[in-house]
Amino acid sequence: MTPILCQDIRRAPDWTDASDQVELTYDGRFLRRRVLTTTGGLSFLVDLAQTASLDHGDAFVLSDGRVVEVVAADEVLLEVTGSDLPRIAWHIGNRHSPCQIEADRLVIQRDHVMVKMLAQIGAETREITGPFRPEGGAYGHGRTHGHDHSHAHHAPQDHDHTHA
Repeated sequence: MTPILCQDIRRAPDWTDASDQVELTYDGRFLRRRVLTTTGGLSFLVDLAQTASLDHGDAFVLSDGRVVEVVAADEVLLEVTGSDLPRIAWHIGNRHSPCQIEADRLVIQRDHVMVKMLAQIGAETREITGPFRPEGGAYGHGRTHGHDHSHAHHAPQDHDHTHA
């Protein structure tokens, strides 16, 4: 039997009538080729032309025409609070860490190095469980990626962290 194939995705809200859902963590929503199983028990092979970053509410379009909604799965995260959230957010961003920004808290992936750094700047952290839906990149859909500051792979004009 040929597995059900998915080679197409749709971004929210550009689809309707999902027949099922698949719950994926933040890291699990970054994929190119993987077998997934829906909450209803349907298995399908995702085989995209290139790696894609999916958000809660996006969808897989299966080869038989069915649509499977992507749902952000619960995962263990860190809630970050403090008296100066903009400053705290800047430090998280300076580490190129994905961050879910809310009015009274920030949410990041669990990382003991970040806990230590955040404590040093006066932030409080606590473990929580929930879906992780961080801000995407400034230039449209997708996620921010950490990168190497060694600059061995960059020409001098490609990447500048100087602050005038």
